[in-house]
Parts: sequence; structure tokens; C-alpha cells
Amino acid sequence: MLDNHNREINYLRVSVTDRCNLRCVYCMPKEGLSLLGHKDILSYEEILRIVNVAVKTGIVKVRLTGGEPLVRRGLIDFIASLRKIESLQEITLTTNGILLEHFAERLFQAGINRINISLDSLNPGKYRDITRGGDLHKVLRGIEKADSVGFSPIKINVVAIKGFNDDEILDFAKLSMSKPYQIRFIELMPIGDTADNNQQIYLSNDTIRGKISSFIPLEPVNGNREKTDGPARVYKMRSAMGEIGLISAMSHEFCESCNRLRLTADGHLRVCLVSDDEVDLKSPMRAGCRDSELENLIKKAIFDKPKRADIHCYEHQRKKCVRNMSSIGG
Repeated sequence: MLDNHNREINYLRVSVTDRCNLRCVYCMPKEGLSLLGHKDILSYEEILRIVNVAVKTGIVKVRLTGGEPLVRRGLIDFIASLRKIESLQEITLTTNGILLEHFAERLFQAGINRINISLDSLNPGKYRDITRGGDLHKVLRGIEKADSVGFSPIKINVVAIKGFNDDEILDFAKLSMSKPYQIRFIELMPIGDTADNNQQIYLSNDTIRGKISSFIPLEPVNGNREKTDGPARVYKMRSAMGEIGLISAMSHEFCESCNRLRLTADGHLRVCLVSDDEVDLKSPMRAGCRDSELENLIKKAIFDKPKRADIHCYEHQRKKCVRNMSSIGG
């Protein structure tokens, strides 16, 4: 389905839980967050119903997120149920990787073969600090397991943070030399309780590209883009097996090509990551609405999707969204 600005909306990100086994400093406050109760989040059956209706509006790709999706019980069976939905072409997953070694084979067997793994430092101590207790070695073993099982592509998501991991940019980039991974550098955004601090530690992807290019030239990847592809600008270092992706929401606005919706764990549909305007789908479903009514709610949300996010530059725009990233689903 096309929105009011002639963009084809075909990609739905689904947060299956707001819970996480890490407490990353840019994602949530130190004391954590008040978690939704069991009855407050959508059941798997409710999510399946929404996805079934959403594909009628043109959704062909679903990405499962959290919180951390692997902490919710029953996820593998849920994925198997998603696989049965006709017209759904792709199901992917984003994880922090802590539990990936345990789940990789079952995820692959359930039908997921593309995966994104969040990893912001290759130094065990720094990783522990930014995640407030995470074990880097578990994540690295999870990546190795996913590689051996057959996941492709494997994308490593690196949130770029001034004064924290800006000295690791080349170390991350070099991972793409010997492995067919896509290393993706993501700019910090003003979201949730950590937004004001994020503004102080923001690092532009132009700076990152410059650092990598000073080591070895980056060549644009000119492959055929799929209609469900995300916003990354993709490059390759010479002779590298993998790629470098730059996701630059702050420095290089990509609203004109945005093709996605987000379903929060508590059943609200967000048409823009940084806008707190949401459509409540849970309440109408639990009140007994018909599928046609649910479809109309989704269609109206798509049609009303704003043209742009209005946060293209920290220097000129202080707007932030109230929800924390962990409750939105990224």
C-alpha cells in the first residue's frame, strides 16, 4: 500500500517483548524500566492476527525485535506460525546475541536465515560497561554459531558513540575483510530517557566513513536493492568478503524512502520511529473488532504516515520521542 507521500509501506517491525537481558546505556536508564505485565503485551495469537491483516495491506517483510526477542518463551513456535502466513516473503530477527549460541540452530530450522546482531564494542570491559553487565564472549560465540549454521546475511549493528567506541571503528570495519558480514554503523538518535545524553555523544557517519577511508578506500555496492531493503548506504573495502553499512538518520535523512511500520509489545502501531503518534490496535482487538476494522485502522495509519521525522540534525532540532527504544522495538 502507498502512503500519502507515494511511499510503498511493506515492512513491519514487531516487538514481541519489552524485556531485555541487558541495560545498554543509550537504550534505557540505569535503574531499568517498569516492565509491562503479561496481560499488557500482545499474545502471540494477537500478533499473528495483526500480521495476517497487515499482509493484506501490502506488508511482505516482518522483523522480530524486543527488548530482546529471545527472552520471550515460545518464540520458535511463534516463528513457525508466522511462516505459514501466505504472502509473507521474509521474516528476520534482531538480537543482542547473548542467547544466540543456544537458539541459532532452532531459529534457522524455524525459517529465519537473516539476522542482525547488536554489538557496540569488541573490548570485553567496554562491552560490559555499555551493556551494564553483558558478556562479550557469549555474543561472539553466538555470531560464530549463526555463521556455522548458515545464516546469511549476518549484519552486525554498531551504535556509534563519541568517546566510547570511536577508537574501534577500524577494528569493526576489518571484521568485514575475512567474514561475509555487513558491519553497520548506526547514528545515535534522541529517543527516550537517554535522549539528552545521546546528543552529547553523537558521532556522525560522515566521520566514520572518513576514518575507514583513510585506512582503505570504500567502494559503493551497486547491487540490486530489494523493495524491502532498509536505509543503509552500503560500501565495500577492496578485497573484503563482507560490507560496510552506514545508517545515518541524523546526518542524512532518509524519510523519503521509509517503508516501515512498528508494532510495539503493548499493541500500538507506530508509523514513524521518532513520533509518539500511535494507533492502538490491542484495545479494539480485545473489544471484539472484526478483521476488516483492524485492516482499516492499519490502512489509515499508513495513509497518515508523516512525510519526515523532523530530527535531521541535533544542532537545529531538539525534538525527541518519549518512548524508550526498548519499548518501541528499534
